[in-house]
Amino acid sequence: MTIIDGSKFKEMLAGGVKALEINRATIDELNVFPVPDGDTGTNMSLTLSSAMREANACKSLHIEDIAQAFSRGALKGARGNSGVISSQIFKGFAKALEGKAELTPKAFAQCLKCGTEIAYSAVTKPKEGTILTVIRVMAETAVSAARSKKIEFTDFLKKVIDAGEEILQKTPEMLPVLKKAGVVDAGGRGIVTIFDGMYRTLCGLDLVLISGESVKPQLDSSFDSASSKEFDSFENDYENITFQYCTEYFITHLKKEVTEAAIDKYRDHLMTIGDCVLVISDADLVKTHVHTNHPDRALKAALELGELDGVKIENMLEQYRKIHENDTPVEEVEKKNNAVVSVCCGSGMADIFKDLFVDVVVEGGQTMNPSVDAILTAINSANAKNVYVLPNNSNIILAANQAKELAQADVYVIPTTNIPEGISAMLAYDEEGEAQENYDNMCGTVGSTCVAEITHAVRSTRMNGYSVKEGDIIGLSNKKIVAKTTSVEETAITTIKKIAQDKVMVTLYYGEGVSQEEAEALVARLSAEFEELEIACYFGGQPHYFYIISAE
Repeated sequence: MTIIDGSKFKEMLAGGVKALEINRATIDELNVFPVPDGDTGTNMSLTLSSAMREANACKSLHIEDIAQAFSRGALKGARGNSGVISSQIFKGFAKALEGKAELTPKAFAQCLKCGTEIAYSAVTKPKEGTILTVIRVMAETAVSAARSKKIEFTDFLKKVIDAGEEILQKTPEMLPVLKKAGVVDAGGRGIVTIFDGMYRTLCGLDLVLISGESVKPQLDSSFDSASSKEFDSFENDYENITFQYCTEYFITHLKKEVTEAAIDKYRDHLMTIGDCVLVISDADLVKTHVHTNHPDRALKAALELGELDGVKIENMLEQYRKIHENDTPVEEVEKKNNAVVSVCCGSGMADIFKDLFVDVVVEGGQTMNPSVDAILTAINSANAKNVYVLPNNSNIILAANQAKELAQADVYVIPTTNIPEGISAMLAYDEEGEAQENYDNMCGTVGSTCVAEITHAVRSTRMNGYSVKEGDIIGLSNKKIVAKTTSVEETAITTIKKIAQDKVMVTLYYGEGVSQEEAEALVARLSAEFEELEIACYFGGQPHYFYIISAE
């Protein structure tokens, strides 16, 4: 078999998603830190489950349409860095398969190559030894293997997967943190698992657990498109029309002098005349989608780059009139200037952010990163011209930036990596302030506090000079273990000694595993031991972490 049709391609995708689903717990355990929030497998599985639901909802069996639907679903459901990067890999499939009626080894190689390029471009500072390295090597192997014109698709895929497995086993040599933890990269393991599932489905073989045990595939039951209706981020929001004309077109035969900088400038210009801007480009084509009141200006700007093709302009206001001819008029709610969306986990944390005038709180954080779609829905529901997003977790920043590209507002992602940074950012926020000034002031607080977390080790390891056993209570700060005992209180005190040097105030947020009495007892000990420090304590209610501590 050298050619794959749409039906078989869809089955392969389902097999890859199913393989990831059955192995997600094992992939979660590859987290380099021995803490109970390793969620790479979960994030990737939820991302691709969303993608498969979208693909199943696609009635067409054309490969191009299936790839587009899968890519769109992956972006909508993308969770965490690993999920966002996975969505970008399959965005490459959709891009490479545009206009294709069948899938050959050569076309599959181009899909991997395109996906690799898009995934690398999505990460500000790509790091080798990660999922990016694994997919790059798989793509390079695919391009080489596809040069053999008569190669069977199964043989071709096997070579690609073997290359992925080989480089995956070398990731600990590229990232010392993996070597110390004795694990391979979790994201890399996830992407190899997906393609192994696709290969096994093509061959008619059982899926396997990472341990090697066979599992009979049941590809359809977990991805029933009717079981989960999700918000479509590309669907027109007729009830809140600010920009009347949905304008789509391709720019082809790009002028020789057109550079990436020129395309970025073009995208920025579209943002000034409309919203829902989507500009996807490669060397030969720029695909544009924009909602605007001045499609003529958009087309004029496009003509400066090249020729127009496939122009489609729809009057959304007229569509809305036809849909709701007999409806009672709905009173429009005027948008306010500024609003804030914050991600956090725990009822106490949510209350703290609401007290600081956060408009929308998104449930999520450690162990459950919110999807791009969840963040996008929160941004749009804030009903403001300018929306500031506090991810409060390094694993959510990428998803927030993806949501930013699709939002119906000017979105400013403040790169907060933990809850205390989010709280500090809110203290610098001015509800009546100018957008850029607010953004600068809020970003200026990032990194101003020293943060630590108290949790329990979920496995034994050796890190930063500490020999940790499963069940030990550990203190983490700046991705390093700074304390270890068998007592929550003792670990917290030792951790504070490490992070509070030359500080004047320490704030504790106690989690769902700590009672108010225990928290008050710890505060009493700290006040007695650190007379020079001001101590504050609040209920956070966060899972897995006994305390989140900030020192400033």
